[in-house]
Amino acid sequence: MIKPWWSAAAALLLLTGCSAMPQNQATTGSESQGKPVSSLTVVDISAADRQARPAAGPAQDSFGAIDKPRIYSSVQGAYKGRPLTRHVGDYVKNLTQDLISNMEYISVKTPVAVTHFALLDSDLQQTNLLGQQMAESFMHELHKFRIPVLDHKATDYIRISDVGDFMLSRDYLELNSTLPIEYVLTGTMAKHQGGVLVNARILGIESRAVVASAQMLIPFYVVDALIPSDGTQPDGAKDGVKLSKG
Repeated sequence: MIKPWWSAAAALLLLTGCSAMPQNQATTGSESQGKPVSSLTVVDISAADRQARPAAGPAQDSFGAIDKPRIYSSVQGAYKGRPLTRHVGDYVKNLTQDLISNMEYISVKTPVAVTHFALLDSDLQQTNLLGQQMAESFMHELHKFRIPVLDHKATDYIRISDVGDFMLSRDYLELNSTLPIEYVLTGTMAKHQGGVLVNARILGIESRAVVASAQMLIPFYVVDALIPSDGTQPDGAKDGVKLSKG
């Protein structure tokens, strides 16, 4: 028989053990299997708090100075931006392939001349550095396709001067006017959103018939990469490219 004083002591010990049990091991519901209850506090960040954060500042280099765009030119400030992966010649190459794909009547026995591309919104007697460079690139691409190309700016002699030796000229009095040219590659340029829209075609000298045509948009960052030889923007320039008579 258990004595009353021993029963009272056992009950007191049992109550003390229950009060010392950690609260995170309470046995209610699914937590009755002895799994600890997480005490992680989740804080909800409202949209107002997120908008209150300061915006990211300008890009900085490894020394903490504000990073400026790189300059890719021999002339300070003439061209700024990322290095080019394609230039005007690459776009002319694609235009030439389009011309060849729908070309008619032209063969290895039909000489072709290439002129500068004119500004579409002018009297068709004005061009710029882009129109001049495209003509040079088209001569190269047509020759690669074994199409006979005649350079009508070539003279019958070499002019030797203090500034260099030259054979090409823009003076029509020094050029031959009886070249056997049967077809001419020419075209127009129009300023477009995002670039310059180029329209190229090959015409018959006598018939004026279009025997090949192509069209392509050259991005502005490719056009702006063409730098005038003086590196400046002279009076009468459009989009940083000097205008000149055709």
